[in-house]
Amino acid sequence: MHENTTAAVAFSDVDETLIRLKSMFGFLEFYLARRGEPAGTYERLTAEIRRGADSGVPRHEINRRYYRFYEGESAARLAAAGRDWHTREAARGLYVPEVRRALDAHRAAGEAVVLVSGSFFACLDPIAERTGAARAFGTRPVIRRGQLTGEVLVPMIGAAKGRAARVTLALRGSDPAVCTAYGDHISDLDLLRAVGRPVVVGEDARLGAHADAAGWRRLPVAPASRPEELETV
Repeated sequence: MHENTTAAVAFSDVDETLIRLKSMFGFLEFYLARRGEPAGTYERLTAEIRRGADSGVPRHEINRRYYRFYEGESAARLAAAGRDWHTREAARGLYVPEVRRALDAHRAAGEAVVLVSGSFFACLDPIAERTGAARAFGTRPVIRRGQLTGEVLVPMIGAAKGRAARVTLALRGSDPAVCTAYGDHISDLDLLRAVGRPVVVGEDARLGAHADAAGWRRLPVAPASRPEELETV
């Protein structure tokens, strides 16, 4: 079947936009437990991330530091764990209903749904499959001989999200003016600016100020009874 490359695209951030939690940290806790690590390992590792964030380390560098936790880990084992993590979380109410419905409507209208996230394949692949996304752009860990090196190519944070969207639109021949993007955090600003129909999800004050000034659509979401998540990536 020939793909209609002129069709509109609906982009969406993932963590706290399409899903209720920060996938990278939820998955890390799950994976460490599966690997048989002591209960305090997750707290110790994430404390390192918190200290960096509190001291002003840039968001993209925090993203890089996270992936160093996986040095030497099997990509296949991480992917399998990601599917199991997603199954567990989906049963607990992983998805933000308002955004999920919106993306379903875009797909029903013949638009491609594309996910853009600082997370990685272990978390994103099952989410993309469940939501019918045509593509998921995430941070790409370097893999050699089936194992993660702990390094990444380019963190899919901030301006990188906007670049991914613009390249996608150019390759598809899509008109940005009729395309949509969903984001919840100020770091999604470049992604939202890449399209003609930006939608701000939730109540982030800084991003909300941009939305109000530019007349962008706001999508309120119902609060969820999820544990507090790290505010770092």
